[in-house]
Amino acid sequence: MAEPGASGRGAQLERTGLRSGWTTGACATAAATAAYTALLGGEFPDPVTITLPKGQRPAFALATEELTGDAAMAGVVKDAGDDPDVTHGALVRATVRIRPAGSGVTFRAGPGVGTVTRPGLPLPVGEPAVNPVPRQLMRDHLAEVAARHGRPGADAEIEISVDHGEEIARSTWNPRLGILGGLSILGTTGVVVPYSCSAWIDSIRRGIDVARAAGRTHVAGCTGSTSEKVAVAVHGLPEDALLDMGDFAGAVLKYLRRHPVPRLTVAGGFAKLSKLAAGHLDLHSSRSQVDKGFLAGLARRGGAGEELAAAVAGANTGLEALQLCAARDVPLGDLVAAAARDTALGVLRGEPIAVDVICIDRAGTIVGRAAPRGPAGR
Repeated sequence: MAEPGASGRGAQLERTGLRSGWTTGACATAAATAAYTALLGGEFPDPVTITLPKGQRPAFALATEELTGDAAMAGVVKDAGDDPDVTHGALVRATVRIRPAGSGVTFRAGPGVGTVTRPGLPLPVGEPAVNPVPRQLMRDHLAEVAARHGRPGADAEIEISVDHGEEIARSTWNPRLGILGGLSILGTTGVVVPYSCSAWIDSIRRGIDVARAAGRTHVAGCTGSTSEKVAVAVHGLPEDALLDMGDFAGAVLKYLRRHPVPRLTVAGGFAKLSKLAAGHLDLHSSRSQVDKGFLAGLARRGGAGEELAAAVAGANTGLEALQLCAARDVPLGDLVAAAARDTALGVLRGEPIAVDVICIDRAGTIVGRAAPRGPAGR
């Protein structure tokens, strides 16, 4: 995506020194605004300035443009700033066609933009995956362009496409969510905040929505692909019941608290789940660490003597602590799983959700389990 002003750079985050960027929804709005302006006035504004929901007014340079008799196409390259966004550098195109008076603004999925095929998402089945906020942003901007040209309202079809979008979408949650054929056009503020991981968390929430809409009564939040395979092997869960939790245990638990399902399995590597056991809800290595002192306390609870507890406290890694306990028949993996389950139940605050936990090692071997337990020990 491009940047406010003519510099072609993303906005600056004062506190971190990292550049923010622009969402696909902001890029699509800029492209659609430029295309509709050219349709009505014969010239593409370049750069094209839009107003975002919080009042920012970024200007986007056009990467491509084309005007024919009944359609105009403009394209903007997405600049995600310093966020590791898979859509960074993607060319977002909008092709706008005039429609009869009273038609309003409608949307089509062009090449590289997905179509909704499952219920549970913010859009009906069969609709292009252009989310509600970007749709409204485009409607508002086209209405402003129409007013400048003396029209009572905007009557147009907007086709959004993303070059190579179908290929890029394979690296996203879209196929699992039932969004087929390409990417989603996203964004509630229009701004990408570096390392906020908002897109990942939003995908977790949409995954829960899809699972509930499909009638699933059991979902699994997994820290990675290996733990996901284990959860499937143990519980036989279908794909739409699997949540790619990553490091965001808190995001899964807090959303389930508001949108519950009867059963949750949490599956992940021993080290990550030891952080959840210790009360951390963000399991990323830069934001929480394995607390070997906490593990030593669990080991004592499991029958470890002071010598073993001291060795666990001084271990180089969580895996070493696990191995030390295994050699002395102290079930540290089970103790971590049970403590992680207790943390999860605490976040769920009495919602009627039974939680079980599966801890694995790096090879995918189960090294700890906690049986399902619900509120008040049920």
